[in-house]
Amino acid sequence: MKMTFRWYGESDSISLSAIRQIPNMSGVVTAVYRVPVGEVWPREDIARLRELCVQNGLEMEVIESVPVHEDIKLGRETRDRLIANYAENIRRLGEAGVRCVCYNFMPVFDWLRTNLHTEAEDGSNSLSYDHEQLMRLDPHHLSLPGWDESYTRDELQGLLAAYKTVSHEQLFDNLIYFLRGIMPACQEAKIDMAIHPDDPPWDMFGLPRIISTEADIDRLFAALPDPHNGLTFCTGSFGAGRDNDLVRMAGKYAAAGRIPFAHIRQIKWSGELDFAECGHRTEAGSLDIYGIVRALVQNGFAGYVRPDHGRNIWGEDGKPGYGLYDRALGAAYLNGLFEAAEREMEK
Repeated sequence: MKMTFRWYGESDSISLSAIRQIPNMSGVVTAVYRVPVGEVWPREDIARLRELCVQNGLEMEVIESVPVHEDIKLGRETRDRLIANYAENIRRLGEAGVRCVCYNFMPVFDWLRTNLHTEAEDGSNSLSYDHEQLMRLDPHHLSLPGWDESYTRDELQGLLAAYKTVSHEQLFDNLIYFLRGIMPACQEAKIDMAIHPDDPPWDMFGLPRIISTEADIDRLFAALPDPHNGLTFCTGSFGAGRDNDLVRMAGKYAAAGRIPFAHIRQIKWSGELDFAECGHRTEAGSLDIYGIVRALVQNGFAGYVRPDHGRNIWGEDGKPGYGLYDRALGAAYLNGLFEAAEREMEK
């Protein structure tokens, strides 16, 4: 296992020197953010990120993410050019020593929450999701936390309209088309693609979701069995779906060698579909974090891990979900769980 930490590049308020001081931190998970989606990342931008990491004693082996253009998801005529660009990005990242690319295939929104600063009893705050509140929103006049600056109203309405004609089957077919287009580059660069599950794992605003359940993952691997076609095992995203058995899924896909990357975070259910994010400990929420880690270790997981969304604690006013303190605590907790599980295996 390699412990990693999400870093948003030179504009991140959290420094690489601070990340390096977190125990057992091997490297960062980052990306080139200034290049428009669908275009090729300049080699000098990739090299700059890597050099900054090396100077701080950190690796840059995971990229999250090279975004997938909406035209690829929609299956438009422009997709072949965009897939070729994506493949070139993979080759360039491979040259820089990257070994895993986390990506998603969610239409329009790659995550949704209704509140970015829900206050807990202890005074910390975190992201939360209230399904009824979301469903009360008018799709023609959407205002969503974290997304209000991502699209203009016309852009958002155009995308929502375009997806009205895209079924779950079509979106899945477009995913397989995309993956087949980039697999030769992944093989050449020795990079694993790690698809992130839908967050949260259900349809909304008429947008189809296709990576939400164990059956969805089985279907993906059956359609494209290439070993470079892998999964980001995100406990928070899968865990929001109460029918997902995360301990069993962790063991199953780790044993199959299909989890190059794991996002480990805790959520606490408050309704059938409602949840709030919380501290990483098993006792803090609704997910068996220890059981998940134990299942990963017992089934040979040797990939990358990062503590996923944390709370804002101790007066920190960080990027929602991505402050320093609680994610550092989460990393320390996960280090302990992995060590305990590994020692148990040795016996």
